[in-house]
Amino acid sequence: MSEIKFIADVMVGKLARWLRILGYDVLYSNTFDDDEIVMEAESAGRIILTRDTGLYGRRMRAQCVLIDSDDYKKQVRQVTRQFDLKAFNFLSRCLECNVLLEPIDKEDAFEKVPPFVYLSQDRFASCPSCNRVYWHGSHAEEMLRQFEDSSGDI
Repeated sequence: MSEIKFIADVMVGKLARWLRILGYDVLYSNTFDDDEIVMEAESAGRIILTRDTGLYGRRMRAQCVLIDSDDYKKQVRQVTRQFDLKAFNFLSRCLECNVLLEPIDKEDAFEKVPPFVYLSQDRFASCPSCNRVYWHGSHAEEMLRQFEDSSGDI
């Protein structure tokens, strides 16, 4: 099975970010108009995520999910349940660019992270597009715990 890919409209930006945290390819920009979203979804086989009933009604060949809630926790729950998604590659994508992260040596992170982070962490990754640096701190463990919580709350 090929990797599932999404494109999200401006109404579900926080959902897009959470799906990226879980490792999913989610194209998102707050500047995309409806025509761009539909064209990209149709040409690249992406599933549209939206709360816009107008966009939902006019998609042509692209699969589209009308997101029920304006609460991001419920949005994540809806999409992960509908597509049976798991945190398959947790924190593997840049949360801003959607690009896959690349591991970097600890020394290369020295001037890019706070001193405490540098001293307390051993593994770092960087976005080759925007150069943001990521690490698995306590915040990462908390995000994963929230996702895997048996209650389903994010």
